[in-house]
Amino acid sequence: MFTSADCINKHIKLTAVYSAFLLLFGAVYEIFSHGVYSFHMIYAFAIPLLLCVVPYTFITLKRRSVRRFSLRLWSAAIVTFSTGCIVQGALDIFGTTNAKAAVFFVPGAVLFICGLFCLTHDLLRGYE
Repeated sequence: MFTSADCINKHIKLTAVYSAFLLLFGAVYEIFSHGVYSFHMIYAFAIPLLLCVVPYTFITLKRRSVRRFSLRLWSAAIVTFSTGCIVQGALDIFGTTNAKAAVFFVPGAVLFICGLFCLTHDLLRGYE
């Protein structure tokens, strides 16, 4: 199945809302962190904004079609990275180090590479 422009626009809107939520969550968390800051927490919103909204907008403007599987794989990678940044940011603010926070970045990287491969394949193939 190939996605229509409406489905991609829905993904853009949902990802923009998710990015705004992460921005608000990071801001509120920083307010109550007693002056301790974490770059992971502050910039967690940029991951879905730059890696989802921008490519999806490009796909829409170029009027390309991609498979739903590709979009879901790509979105899963972005959510995994964002969640990892939030967890790492909370640990940074708490003042502890934990190697288990890296568990988000390894599957995120695998999902990212697979999603990039699938999206590139779909875009180069030119499904209509």
